[in-house]
Amino acid sequence: MKPDSSVGQPARAERDDPVERAHLRDPADRSHTMYRYPVTDELTDLVRRYWVPVWSVPAGQAVEQHVLQYPCALLVVSTDYARFYGVTAGLSRTTLQGAGWAVGVLCQPATGWLLTRRSMADYRDQSVDLVDLLGDGAPAVVANVRAAMAADPHSPAAHQVAVAALAAVLAPCLPVDPEGRLVNDIVAAVEADTGWSSTAPALDRVARLAAHVGLSERALQRVVRRRVGLSPKWLIQRHRLHQAAGRLRDTCSPADLAALAADLGYADQAHFTRDFRTVTGQTPGEFARRYR
Repeated sequence: MKPDSSVGQPARAERDDPVERAHLRDPADRSHTMYRYPVTDELTDLVRRYWVPVWSVPAGQAVEQHVLQYPCALLVVSTDYARFYGVTAGLSRTTLQGAGWAVGVLCQPATGWLLTRRSMADYRDQSVDLVDLLGDGAPAVVANVRAAMAADPHSPAAHQVAVAALAAVLAPCLPVDPEGRLVNDIVAAVEADTGWSSTAPALDRVARLAAHVGLSERALQRVVRRRVGLSPKWLIQRHRLHQAAGRLRDTCSPADLAALAADLGYADQAHFTRDFRTVTGQTPGEFARRYR
């Protein structure tokens, strides 16, 4: 297993990556290296990506990481904690201090319910200790991850052992149930939508998404709430914000914001600016000036 990339500083490959658009990493941030690993074929219905950040922050300083989380649960083990995270509706914030590492699993939308057997709405903006989730098996899994990472947290071999320990936790969830496959398809349809560059109708309305996946709006609402924890409207808005973040960092100047808003399906620039600022705390223009 080889990493997709190893990033010691912000790079174009990281910004263009369809997953890493979610990580709003400041261009001046040199606090950590991010390793990312693809999932093996047998777990693609359960896992989207593994990631391993290794950080070193000078004493007395702190660096806050901002993430527009994808509509998926997370499993994260570090030296200090081992947790299951539901989806964060707003901007996810993590503060890095000192030296450390984490090993994370970005699950598929179907996976959270398969692990918890509860509506993911119960875990919205929440995390729980892996012991509470996995019971007696959790300490051994966490110990295996920490033992693998102890000698050299930058070692790809250590990452392989740590990732395998977490993958073993998920494997019993196979096969994914029909509703789980459906919600994976729903989220994939939203994230594949590129309305401004496609001849197909953009999936920028809940009604259009429902029709696309062959569900009533009410049925779509129920499935997405149970399996993701939020609403189809949130899915669409989050995808818009991911696309906006990517384009603002790479190609879109403040002068192009009205066109970008139209491309993303907003009625006008004011609505786009309001949504973007509500979630990120910055206007699109401020974000472009800081992150380009």
